[in-house]
Amino acid sequence: MSARPLPSSRRRVRSLAGQLFVVQIVIVAAVVAGGAVLAYLFTASRAEDAARNQVVAVARSVADSPSVREAATGPDPSAVLQPYAQQVVAHTGVSFVTVMDTHGVRWTHPDPAQIGKPFLGHIDRALAGQTWTETYAGTLGPSVRVVTPVLDADRHVTGLVSVGILVRSISDELRAPLLALAGVALAALALGGLGSYLVGARLRRHTHGMGAAELSHLYEYHQATLHSVREGLVLLDRAHRVVLCNDAARELLGLEGELEGRPIAGLDLPESLVTAVLGPEPARDEVHLTAERVVVVNTSAIGAGLGSVITLRDHTELQALAGELDSVRGFTEALGAQAHEAANRLHTVVSLIELGRHEQAVEFATAELALAQRLTDRVVAAVGEPVLAALLLGKAAQAAERGVELTLTEDSRIDDGVLPPGLPARDLVTVLGNLLDNAVDAAVEGAADRADAPEVTVTARVEDDRLLLRVADTGAGIDPRAVEDVFRRGWTTKRSGHGLGLALVAQAARRNGGTVEVGRERGAVLTVRLPLQRTGVTVR
Repeated sequence: MSARPLPSSRRRVRSLAGQLFVVQIVIVAAVVAGGAVLAYLFTASRAEDAARNQVVAVARSVADSPSVREAATGPDPSAVLQPYAQQVVAHTGVSFVTVMDTHGVRWTHPDPAQIGKPFLGHIDRALAGQTWTETYAGTLGPSVRVVTPVLDADRHVTGLVSVGILVRSISDELRAPLLALAGVALAALALGGLGSYLVGARLRRHTHGMGAAELSHLYEYHQATLHSVREGLVLLDRAHRVVLCNDAARELLGLEGELEGRPIAGLDLPESLVTAVLGPEPARDEVHLTAERVVVVNTSAIGAGLGSVITLRDHTELQALAGELDSVRGFTEALGAQAHEAANRLHTVVSLIELGRHEQAVEFATAELALAQRLTDRVVAAVGEPVLAALLLGKAAQAAERGVELTLTEDSRIDDGVLPPGLPARDLVTVLGNLLDNAVDAAVEGAADRADAPEVTVTARVEDDRLLLRVADTGAGIDPRAVEDVFRRGWTTKRSGHGLGLALVAQAARRNGGTVEVGRERGAVLTVRLPLQRTGVTVR
């Protein structure tokens, strides 16, 4: 058995489609009724005018008849005129023909009992020689009548003729047209109602049966939610034009101005991001770089070919934290390896002592200590910035574990407190950490083609109010033809790489108004300059 819906806690508001349907029905009914009334009034007016014209023509014809003129001056007008009047009524279709003397006494009447009695109506104008019409209630009922004079040869009034058509006769003649008019009105009302119903049904489907207030509230909630969430949201139509872009998406993508209606490919976005968005397969948690952000991109289709939705999450801080965590983890692993190596060295020293070779034991122990301490002393003395010093020591241990010697140049020096608060330590870790990782990898890969040991050289100093970080390796170097693509996401020379490290370096430099240069000596040389005060950005 199906579950019954819970009763609503408030009265269900009529849907917008229902309200529109009611309004349309009322308007259609009002228009049809108004049109019917106007048509009725017009038809009735035309019928009354036709009746008036008819009685005027008949009355003048009777008044101008020689027999009527002659009878009006004869001894017994009624005997001559009554049969004549009845014939006129029968042949013309009027309701009555009344002939009377100048005092209004009837000579003829449809009811013979009314002959000799005074005429009910106005005859003053007719006595003055005028023909005029009126609607008057006489002995037969209300009628449209005319009164015209009977003139002799000298133009004297010798009698009066009144011809009329009863109002009910006019109404009877209007019955058929009115029935047809009513049918047309009902058909128009039905057609209008059907059209309103179809429009309302279509609107009901599109508005999901919600009322105007509900739609307004839904729009307000939609706008509030859309512009308050931290995730970026971009909607595209089937032609890949921007339909909607919330504030978070604008910030993450670095976009300004009017975006709605513009194709996504025409915006100032990284090529890799546009390719992922327009690709045939949906993107799933893909990491992309914008001007100043690291974003995680997801795409999905909307409905049946209606378009697609793009969601963006800011991954910048997490990426920086991940870089720091990798550095710490690498440092920890390196320390563990050094501890293991130290244990091996200690066993060697003990064995030499047990063998009685005390001088060799002392020489071996001091040589290993001097070698391990030399770089540490150099880094601590030259780099007063704790974050950079820790990073260099950790990366040196990692490099040594892989057989790569990491050295700090003699001209390197960064005193503590030199770096401004506006230069985040996380960005320094991102820049120097990725440069060192790439350099160590390149040196290891290039060791097979070189006779000397793999080496990475680091320079870190303040130069012309800028922090200079230079990392050189003894690897294969960077192809000059690929310099323009080095900092693009996805570019890599490693088989298992993702091409993200140098792109993050360029982004961090750009974010802090710095520059990145690519050079070549024994291998690749990458130089980053970060201003102590932000000025601009170039990458070359």
